[in-house]
Amino acid sequence: MVQPVLALAPTLLVIAFFLLGPSNWSRHQSWARTITCLVVGVVALRYMIWRLTETVLPYPAGGANVYWVWFVFIVELLAFTEVVLFLILMSRYVDRSAEADRLGKTFFTRKHQDLPTVDVFIPTYNEPIDVLERTIVGALALDYPKDKFRVYVLDDGRRAWLKAFCEERGAVHVTRPDNAHAKAGNMNSGLRASSGDFIAIFDADFVPYRHFLRRTLPFFSDETIGIVQTPQHFFNVDPVQSNLGLENIWPDEQRLFFDEIAPSRDVWDVSFCCGSCSIARRKAVDAIGEFPTESITEDLLTTLSMLNKGYKTRYLNERLSMGLAAENLTGYFVQRERWCQGGIQTLYLHNGPLRGPGLSLFQRIMFLPMSWLVQYLVRLVVLLVPIAYLWFGALPLHFTGVADYVSNQIPVLAAYFLLMLWITPTRYLPVVSSAVGTFATFRMLPTVVSSLIRPFGKPFKVTPKGTGNETNAFDAYTFAWIAGFIVLTALGLLINLVPETSQVRGSFSAIGAVWAGINIVVLVIASLICFEKPRRLFQAFKLDEPASVEGTPGRVVSLSLDKAVVAVPAETRFDSAAVTLRLDGFVPLQAELRQVTQRGGDITRSGDKRRYYLHLHYELDGEERDRMIVKLYTGRYSQDVPDIDKVAVSVNLLLRAFGRTRTVS
Repeated sequence: MVQPVLALAPTLLVIAFFLLGPSNWSRHQSWARTITCLVVGVVALRYMIWRLTETVLPYPAGGANVYWVWFVFIVELLAFTEVVLFLILMSRYVDRSAEADRLGKTFFTRKHQDLPTVDVFIPTYNEPIDVLERTIVGALALDYPKDKFRVYVLDDGRRAWLKAFCEERGAVHVTRPDNAHAKAGNMNSGLRASSGDFIAIFDADFVPYRHFLRRTLPFFSDETIGIVQTPQHFFNVDPVQSNLGLENIWPDEQRLFFDEIAPSRDVWDVSFCCGSCSIARRKAVDAIGEFPTESITEDLLTTLSMLNKGYKTRYLNERLSMGLAAENLTGYFVQRERWCQGGIQTLYLHNGPLRGPGLSLFQRIMFLPMSWLVQYLVRLVVLLVPIAYLWFGALPLHFTGVADYVSNQIPVLAAYFLLMLWITPTRYLPVVSSAVGTFATFRMLPTVVSSLIRPFGKPFKVTPKGTGNETNAFDAYTFAWIAGFIVLTALGLLINLVPETSQVRGSFSAIGAVWAGINIVVLVIASLICFEKPRRLFQAFKLDEPASVEGTPGRVVSLSLDKAVVAVPAETRFDSAAVTLRLDGFVPLQAELRQVTQRGGDITRSGDKRRYYLHLHYELDGEERDRMIVKLYTGRYSQDVPDIDKVAVSVNLLLRAFGRTRTVS
């Protein structure tokens, strides 16, 4: 048994390692990642050996509790396996921007007639015009010779108005008699209608940046490259950010994957296509017999099928497009349930990681849907352990003492959290990240189970986009589960305060109480996500450019397709609400002055001059509207995700818990 004084020594050693090592190393250096991940792996292995030899095998045989002890350990073993795979994956990192620069210099020295042709596919089903127009107009504005690319709008909704819009803009409108095989079938219809050397794919709500082809095409100089994938970025807030009141101070939910995990997968040759914002070699698609239709995630299966044929996927971690994140919880779960089911489906397919030819053992392991299979089960068990203990006295392990527990489990938790904070400092906070995962558990775990039993039981379902979230909504199903766990955990603590009703004895009760308290905090934060706030579908872009209103010079500080905010000197006066707005590159716009505001308290100063902010509304159509779409959405105002402001996150969560919705930034 570990002496109490020495119990904290392993944790202190872990903290010292991170202070002396990783905190002074670049997190993008592979050697630094390898050392750090190896240390964390050793700490985790030490913990698992202790769990098996000291807390499981010595547990007395007989009684129902022994099954609970083994069940909890097996779940931990699954979690340990996932963590080891994650550590191996994240131990390396690659940034291919310099490679794109080098390849591009050579690629674009070729003669015009030697440049490859590109087909831009925009598969669509039911998206409204205000979503589709940005994508179509943005695709038509790609910086590439006009005779070398064509935009194909693959319309499974067979809408006459969309056909007219495409004909007016110069895009090709493609339909088919049925919607067989959903998105994959739609893209295969596009293949038969086109003939380009490469196929760029953008979902109906994603707008390519103008230089997308110039950054991605050079990678295909290597004939073994079948797909180049780029990250997905969003110009709206997702429901997690909004419902927690963390707009602008907490990154969108997909940043961890696209910014950190995907580049690490790439260096191991296990990067995969994510559908939108990607470009594929037609020869590679032809080699696998069109886009595969066996799975509802055709993008992942396309990657696996190409690996079967010897082609590779490359990942360029540059913001080269912008689109809509799921706008409400309905869309959030439709999207993630499809990803989960599609990943599990690959286990049953001839071209999946288990049976597909041409894959190395490492690739087979790394394409197993371990995260989908394990993470939600682990989160559920984390919630159940203190409840089972507080209500029934069911220990999750053979307990030898608080000191042993602190000596073995606290170091592995500290090591993992410090690793995540080092690898992804702008994408991760332990409590909030845990709350988001816990929130998803109650809907995703049933999807995991049903997908294992009936992997092909649910058809492809389109993520609803363009609907916004105009009114308050409430996820009653998830909230009921969360509230139930909060009540059970809190009551478990209360009944053990009274000796007559107490179910627990011994020193583990202190650990059980702390564990229960942490769970309640995580569950409370998760419960906040269930309450959806009304929010605007599209947000204006922040900028600082010259403009004038009725001849008065000013600075446009916010701009969207239908309104602008212009800062002008405070002494400015207008005789009418009908004013003329002049922006560089546009004809004079007839606008309506609807509001005048002041910022920075009541007054904002620029130098020594006060400024008023004019809120102008206007209507654009035709070429002027297209020009504004290109200006706003094709890369000119691309910005990096800011670092997490931990104080602001904490304050906003408190405000949200008490019903306040103001964002602190």
